[in-house]
Amino acid sequence: MKQSSLFDSAEPLASRMRPRTLDEVVGQAHLIGPGRVLRVAVETRRLPSLILWGPPGTGKTTLARILAEAVGASWHQLSAVSSGVADLRAVVRSATGPTVLFIDELHRWSKSQQDAVLPDVESGRITLIGATTENPSFEIIAALLSRCRLFHLEPLTPDQIRVLLDRALANRDRGLAAEADPDALDNLARMAGGDARVALTALELAAAGGHRITASDVAEALQQRTLLYDKAGEQHYDLASALIKSIRSSDPDAGIYWLCRMLEAGEDPDFVARRLVILAAEDVGLADPQALPLAVAAQQAAHFVGMPEAVLPLAEAALYLATAKKSNAAMRAYGAAREEVAASGALPVPLHLRNAVTGLMRAMGYGQGYIYAHEDAAGARRQLHLPEALAQRRFFDPS
Repeated sequence: MKQSSLFDSAEPLASRMRPRTLDEVVGQAHLIGPGRVLRVAVETRRLPSLILWGPPGTGKTTLARILAEAVGASWHQLSAVSSGVADLRAVVRSATGPTVLFIDELHRWSKSQQDAVLPDVESGRITLIGATTENPSFEIIAALLSRCRLFHLEPLTPDQIRVLLDRALANRDRGLAAEADPDALDNLARMAGGDARVALTALELAAAGGHRITASDVAEALQQRTLLYDKAGEQHYDLASALIKSIRSSDPDAGIYWLCRMLEAGEDPDFVARRLVILAAEDVGLADPQALPLAVAAQQAAHFVGMPEAVLPLAEAALYLATAKKSNAAMRAYGAAREEVAASGALPVPLHLRNAVTGLMRAMGYGQGYIYAHEDAAGARRQLHLPEALAQRRFFDPS
């Protein structure tokens, strides 16, 4: 008994407070609310293979375990980080009835490992529940996606996090024997970033002193909090997209916010600088010709000084680009020219534009009739410079 007590006291608060039924789950009403698909699956005891996609701390593992227990299936859990096909085979061999195989971090399995799951999911030998923080469109093979239902879990709101915190303080069996100032809980709920595990872990740390939890206790517990970001995953592309679209729309406040989010989370400043250089040419363009050299200078300065000072030239460039006038005429002109090249192919260069570097070329008419612009600007403007078949074609539309 003493050993069990020691183990129980060491179990993290987030684990002790896991919901045990669907009615205890906070959030995800779009999946488990009355009449919603997973609620109906439990009520009808018909659970399909499925993939739960969402940020950390939104309850993917908890929800999977509740679903398995609710339909009376045996539960087997693997982590894709530390398991492989041999572990999968062992679970399949032991399956004697309704069996749920939960694979955490499913996106970490290779294509061949994911292929190995297909026959048993197809036959119904196991019901697969995969959990992933990464966009399944990029990380899960199409054959497996087609055999599973995909459900997206949303980050918890501050109000929902607050419910969990209040519940942990009120539950004397599984929670904490502690009290907290309301503002401390509000701050914690807001700063948890939608992650229930972060919130409950910080609450447990803040309560370690044995006194009433204050806002300063919460701040101390959260000081090592890291921003959710994966430089190779969806967050990388989502934040980069937000940065570019905010600056393109001339919103300096949003632009500097997304720039800060990326750099503070550890994004490569060279990547950010490249995006700003591209934006200067694509979206500011000819409306402010100084934007491109300024963005290039910011890239060179950021590369030269390195982090953390690199944030200064990058911030200057982002704010300049956000407040500059905008024109995508250069991009549209090039796009129109590219479409024409693809449609009409390699049309011949007009003879008068060709260099006559040999006697044979001169005899063939190369360069004949060419008007030198510095001697006759008006004539040069009337001169045909496009292939004859495109004489009336216009690509550049200044804006």
